[in-house]
Amino acid sequence: MKIKPLGDKILVQRLEAETKTASGIFLPESAKEKPQQAKVIAVGEGKVLDNGDRAPISVKKGDTIILNKWGGTELKLEGQEYLVMSADEVLAIVE
Repeated sequence: MKIKPLGDKILVQRLEAETKTASGIFLPESAKEKPQQAKVIAVGEGKVLDNGDRAPISVKKGDTIILNKWGGTELKLEGQEYLVMSADEVLAIVE
């Protein structure tokens, strides 16, 4: 199935959460936090401005981004978990 985000929305997939602390302690599933890094899977065309032009989106497919832990709308497709979120919710791009 192919998903095309509309407007200024982007489709992302969270990267795996850390399973071990910096000191080497393995975390149980219940203690893991939601990861704040995600990979951009698809990008909309941009928000339509009042003059009819489209505002460019600062991320592109394949970028690794940092996002808020609780942002976006979660969805599950073909056994994979994704988030659909506004491009404005992206905090940073990992270079």
